[in-house]
Amino acid sequence: MKKTPNKNWNPMIILLHWLVALVVVGLFALGWWMVDLNYYHAWYKTAPDTHKSIGLILFFVLIVRLILKTLTAAPAPLSSHAKWEKWLAKKTHWLLYLLLFVVMFSGYLISTADGRAISIFGAFDIPATLTSIQNQEGIAGTIHWYGACVLIGFSLLHAIGALKHHFIDKDNTLKRMLGKA
Repeated sequence: MKKTPNKNWNPMIILLHWLVALVVVGLFALGWWMVDLNYYHAWYKTAPDTHKSIGLILFFVLIVRLILKTLTAAPAPLSSHAKWEKWLAKKTHWLLYLLLFVVMFSGYLISTADGRAISIFGAFDIPATLTSIQNQEGIAGTIHWYGACVLIGFSLLHAIGALKHHFIDKDNTLKRMLGKA
């Protein structure tokens, strides 16, 4: 990706960053809550269907975000950032993307283990393609849970890093992701 003298990120990248962040936190909270619902709860079927639909829409949003990330120029790193900070930021961002896709793919494997498609809010279906893995739902469920926990942990570290830059280093790292540098 080319670097640019622009101070801020592309506005679409900024919008997608914050949208993904909110959706990931919301899906984690919904997932945490819904696993304890019993058969007679009003949300027993609705919560998982909503979780799956939003998760699959997020998958397509992330594909768009990665395409935009490769096509648009990123602002150059701040000169005040240490070499290790630049290295860590780059690795952490790619790890977050990797974790997002691991969590989404494992969620897909859980949902399609029985061969049924996933309905996206009743508008269209995503077909089941991989269904022959022994204990697919259990293995994918374990990966999904731990992957989601690790994703939230790294997301918190990412947020703490942005707050460190804003309040301790007093640089424009966070302002750039808000489009206000």
